[in-house]
Amino acid sequence: MTAERPRVILSCAVSLDGRIDDASPDRLRLSSEADFDEVDELRASCDAILVGAGTVRADNPRLLVRSPERQRRRRAEGRTAHLRKVVLSSSGDLDPAARVFTTGDAGCLVYVADGARAAAERRLGGLDGVEVVAAGQPVRLDTVLADLARRGVRRLLVEGGGAVHTAFLTQDLADELRLAVAPFFVGDADAPRFVHPGAFPQRPDRPLRLVSARDVGGTAVLHYVAGEER
Repeated sequence: MTAERPRVILSCAVSLDGRIDDASPDRLRLSSEADFDEVDELRASCDAILVGAGTVRADNPRLLVRSPERQRRRRAEGRTAHLRKVVLSSSGDLDPAARVFTTGDAGCLVYVADGARAAAERRLGGLDGVEVVAAGQPVRLDTVLADLARRGVRRLLVEGGGAVHTAFLTQDLADELRLAVAPFFVGDADAPRFVHPGAFPQRPDRPLRLVSARDVGGTAVLHYVAGEER
């Protein structure tokens, strides 16, 4: 973490051909149970968890710490059992009944474009623990991260989707990347990818640094950090 922003950790599970799901209506399971447990530990070590509006609409995630033992540990440390949730949504056009808003004990921040704040407030502002925050036109990640730092967020876990991961990487705002690679291919051209095309600063002459590669329940887990420690 710097004074301006939290330490940003990207986490994603992909197939061998770089897909984060297939094109069917049902969610594709890419991680092993052992990998899910490691991600739960990673969640428990962070202060907030961030996803984009597309992930909320497609997956309806809860974004909770699953383990009761880890929840108890967090409470013993004087923290909430679960992480503060963060959603990026240019329009704020989200279902008020989505589980990201109705579960957990740490509230949810919804960062929207300046011009969408009034409508988003009308839609979401009455929900318990939900705060709508204008963050530029369009939404600026540096504004979001600076606001989170002011709110005491030191470690931020980013769990997608592809547009969000692409934005953090292309803007050089990712300090770590945890990539779980499933041992199979999806093979569907319409399936969503880990990242979208973009101008990535992580080039051959400035690569991410691999710090570990492990077999976690049959899933290859790769841990990278930014080449120059921030």
